[in-house]
Amino acid sequence: VPAAAGTALGVWAVLVMRRTRFRILPDVRAGARLMREGPYRVLRHPMYTALLLVMAGFAATAPTVARLLLWAALCCDLVAKLSYEERLLARAFPEYAAYRESTWRLIPFVF
Repeated sequence: VPAAAGTALGVWAVLVMRRTRFRILPDVRAGARLMREGPYRVLRHPMYTALLLVMAGFAATAPTVARLLLWAALCCDLVAKLSYEERLLARAFPEYAAYRESTWRLIPFVF
């Protein structure tokens, strides 16, 4: 179930972001705009949430110490990446502070 939910969320986020705006690197492009549609109304980083859900499903199918450690490492990596990304977005978009106050980073009602 987590993998299916993660896949659905990831597809939704990518479709809303559109291929022309989708980037692997968190750097803000010139002329970029702050995304607030679709899952971005609730989550600031829905693609990261999607990846964590998919990988949680993978780890849960055959839980081993190695899989759980890899998932934990992914969590740490994505939190570090989103922290960096949020600093860039705050510099690029004056309205980002208000957006942060009205959304969750990764998990609604938690974080």
